[in-house]
Order: sequence, then structure tokens, then C-alpha cells
Amino acid sequence: MGGIKVEKIKSWIVGGSLFDQFNLCVVGATTLLLLCTCTVQLRALGKTMTPRFLIFWNSQHIDTTPQRVYENNGYLTISANGGLNQMRAGICDMVAIAKYLNVTLVVPELDSTSLWHDSSQFQDLFDVNYFITSLRDEVPILKQLPEEQKRRVKNGSIYTMEPHSWSNLGYYYYQILPKIKEHEVVHFNKTDFRLVNNGIPIEFQKLRCQVNYEALKFTPTIAEVGKKIVKLLRQKGPFLVLHLRYEMDMVAFSGCNEGCNETEVDELTKLRYGTPWWGQKVINSGLKRKVGGCPLTPEETALALQALDIDPSIQIYIAAGNIYGGERRMAALRAAFPNLVRKETLLAPSELKPFRKHSNMKAALDYIVAIESDIFVPTYGGNMAKLVQGHRRYLGYKITISLDAQLLVNVIDQYKKGGLNWEEVSQEVKTGHADRMGSPTQRMEIPENPMHEGYFYSNPQECLPPVGKISKST
Repeated sequence: MGGIKVEKIKSWIVGGSLFDQFNLCVVGATTLLLLCTCTVQLRALGKTMTPRFLIFWNSQHIDTTPQRVYENNGYLTISANGGLNQMRAGICDMVAIAKYLNVTLVVPELDSTSLWHDSSQFQDLFDVNYFITSLRDEVPILKQLPEEQKRRVKNGSIYTMEPHSWSNLGYYYYQILPKIKEHEVVHFNKTDFRLVNNGIPIEFQKLRCQVNYEALKFTPTIAEVGKKIVKLLRQKGPFLVLHLRYEMDMVAFSGCNEGCNETEVDELTKLRYGTPWWGQKVINSGLKRKVGGCPLTPEETALALQALDIDPSIQIYIAAGNIYGGERRMAALRAAFPNLVRKETLLAPSELKPFRKHSNMKAALDYIVAIESDIFVPTYGGNMAKLVQGHRRYLGYKITISLDAQLLVNVIDQYKKGGLNWEEVSQEVKTGHADRMGSPTQRMEIPENPMHEGYFYSNPQECLPPVGKISKST
């Protein structure tokens, strides 16, 4: 690979007897009935064939989509947990599970108890009416439970549970469906990683994609502001979105303190120990970094982008919250790539006012910009990195550089100690990332350990053109 330069980025009525006329009417009516039947069948097939066949047509004719004949087994309510992208993936899984179990899904409740304390609910982030209508031939979705079921909930008869992680559809059929039939309403208090990546019938894999890429449409307010950011960036040429996952919560959670001073290390440790749902407390930062388990620092990121020959004049949009350590930690990256921008520098304060106290809304803006970018580079394999990568694959394998943290920290450390010169560093980094550019690849399967498989939402291969040549999953 010879690097990624801006220039390379720059380089779809008949007469007759009354009897004859009667026969003609009968034939015409029969033909019309057959045509209508074929149309309905084609529209149903459009949901199970390749996603690009009939999907656009369906999305433009939502009002005529036939409702599915449905035998309701009960109701499923859910509380999606985590940040925007973790909740997004969980919602996609829950729709697939609801269809499989023939149950009615209630519009998800979003997490307001996470570290960010964002009070945004589903209708604040997504077009709720579109979500319900676009899926009505797959799963019945209600904004709230019917009155009779509401009374059951108030009487305490609702069954609340946390479904097992990485479970297959058999678990939901044999373990969950009987509970729904018994209690009529079952509530899932967690939705993250509750469905396996592989071994799912293709119609349900395609449904997960339909929900993710079609039904979960951001509200007009979010979409318009996101499009404006993209337009402002495009006016000045190509741009790269850097998901610099170096906010305080991530640094504390990971236990990685490379480049932090003693005061910061102490502050991060206190936050980690003070957050009860973060299970791991004692972390060897140096060892974890060596094996590639840490988010890259801004300084390491600067060297990685330089080694890949990213043009120093390209616009780099920082898709992240406040970087821990502030300008002190951003100095090296800014020196190497002076055209750093953020939504806060591109938009007037009044335009961002509705998003000020809503981290998930701001994450939605970053998601829109990341999807549209010429290059997307995440510095840590978190939920946004994974979902954006999968979405960009779905849109045609747009350049997404999955940085190999283990390779990078090893090469960078050798360079700092004088063991490698810059030309050697650049060559090693380019060679090591030649197959990590978002190109087609086969998702890795480990049936006995689904947690460590290739993640479905990073590479939704059932919804993509077939992979001609099997290569290592990244």
C-alpha cells in the first residue's frame, strides 16, 4: 500500500358483443387479481433477498406495505442499555427475537442511568413512526402496552429478566417464549450482546440489517444538522473521521494510563473503582497496552496516521467527546494534522444548543458524519467503531482503517528507542494494515465461544455481496 492521499480520494378499448365484453371483464379482473398477488409476493421476497433488491422501493412506499398476518404470543418490553451504538445493536437483535417468537414489541426504553445520564428517549433519537411502519410486515410494534396489559404491569405481574448473553434462537424459543405465554408481558432489562453472531437463519440476519440500516432512521432534527456538518466539510474537500476514543470514561474503564501524569492516574483509578458496573478494577496498564488492549493515545494516533501517509492537509473531524488531558494530549496530533475540526468548531452554539445535555444525540451527529466520510479511523474497537464499520461495508466497502494497536505500540516503542528508523516504521505499519482497510472479508466463526467471534454488526456478511476470496476477519 502506498499511502492514502487526498488526490486518490478525488480520483447509477375493444368493441364486441355484450357476452364478449362480459368475458373480457372477467379475464381482466382475473388478471388484475393475479398481478396484485404477484406484487404482494414480490414485496415479501424483497425482505428476504439481497437487501439492495426492492429495499429502496419499499422504503419509498411504506404506506402500501401489507401488514403481516400475525398470531400474537404476548408482549415484549425492553430497556436498552449502554450508549447510542450499543443500544442500537441491541434493538436490532430484539426486533429479530420478537419476530421469531411471534410477540408484539413495545418501542424500546433507552438507558438514562449510564455514566452520561442522558435522558433522551427513543423518539428523541429516532423517527418512531417510521420505525413502527417500516417494520409492520415483520413485527407488530406499539408505542405503549394496551390498557389491559398496563394494568397487569401496575399489579406487579410483569416478569423482568436479563436474558443470557450470546444466546441462540433456541434459547429464546425454549426458555423465553414459555415465560411470555405464562406472564403475557416479559421485560428485558438488558439488550446488549443477547444474540449470537452466527448460526441464525438468513431471514433473521437480513432483518437485523433492515432494522439497523433502514428502520432506525434518525429524527429530522438530528439528520438535518448531521447533513449540514457533512456539507460544510465537503465544501473544503475530502475529510477523514477520527473516532478518537480517549475520553475520560474510556481511559478509566480500560485502565490504560500511557502518557498520563500521577494526578490523572489517581483520578482515573478512583473513577474506575467508583463505578460498580465496571467489573475489572486492578489493571496492569503497561501489559494491557503491549497486547493491544488499550485505546491508542492521541500521540500514538498521530504517528500511526503519519506512517500510513495520510495527507497532512486533509480535514480530520474528531468524532469524540472531550479528550482526556485536553490540549496537552492533542498537541502532537494537531502539529501533524493542523486541519482538525469538531462539530463545535463547525456549527454555531445556537445550532448545538438542543444537543448540549444529550450525549446520545451528539453521538448520532458523529455517526452520520462518520458514515459519510472518505476515510473512517477508529482508535479503539468499541461499539461505534464496530457499527460504523459494518454500515460502511453495507454501503459499499468505504475505506475504514482498523488500526492494529498491538502492532502499532510495538513499532512505535521500537522507534522511540532508536531500534527502527522512520522509513522502517512506515513500511511495517503499511504492510500490517494492507488488509485492514474495510475490504470484503469473511466473518470469523467460533461456535463454542461466540463472544470472541467476528461481530455481526462489524461485518453483516449475509446482507453483503458474497466474498470472492476468504481473508482474515478484522
